[in-house]
This record gives sequence, structure tokens and C-alpha cells, in this order.
Amino acid sequence: MSENSLLSVGEDSRLGKVEIAPEVIEVIAGIAATEVSGVFAMRGNFASGVAERFGKKSHGKGIKVELTETGVLIDVYVVIDYGSKIPDVAQKIQTNIRQALKNMTALEIEEINIHIVGVQMDHKEEIEEAKE
Repeated sequence: MSENSLLSVGEDSRLGKVEIAPEVIEVIAGIAATEVSGVFAMRGNFASGVAERFGKKSHGKGIKVELTETGVLIDVYVVIDYGSKIPDVAQKIQTNIRQALKNMTALEIEEINIHIVGVQMDHKEEIEEAKE
């Protein structure tokens, strides 16, 4: 993203101004989303998958932030645990992200859209079967 896409927070004062990069919003939203029970993982791309294999954690994975004239739009792409109630998990993700961003940045978010891109079956059974 270009430097022009920084988001100004608060009003300009004599001390200076505060600007937040969209990548910071992605990281905060990503961490807040993974804290919700029922979320198995965030959807990433090939590059983030390779980076994680080498030990680099990608906290902004699965989050897309768009700055518009009307406000901040966030799209969240998640894989949920099998058996979780999708509407409940989605609402908890929205609430957790909105609260985390409000507490940390004082931003009001216009939309938080949740996209369920997969369901993870219980993998504990598969691991136990593989050991036998």
C-alpha cells in the first residue's frame, strides 16, 4: 500500500498527528479473530503459507482492509471448527474485532464482513489413527 493510504486518527493538534497504516489494522483484526473459539484458522495465500513454514507468523493473514470515503471496511476470511454455529462464531468475530480496534485505535469501523472459506473436521482423531 502507498503512504497516502495511512489513516489519520483523532484531530490534528499542536503536538502532531497520528496515522495508522492499514497493515496495523490487519494485524489487530487478525489477532482478535483468532481469539474467538470456533475459529480454526485464517485463510492465507501461498506466500504467507511458505513464510509460516519458515517460522514467520503472519498475524494479518485472512484480513483485507479497505479505506473508503465513508469509512473502514474489513473482510475476514476464516476456517471454522466443525460443529461450531456459524452465525454465532461470525458475530463473535465481528464483536471482538470491533472492540479491539476501538480500544487500540479509537477507530469506528463501518463494516466487518465475515467469509467462511472452510470447515475443519476434527483432526485429533486423524492424528491418533496415524499413530496406531
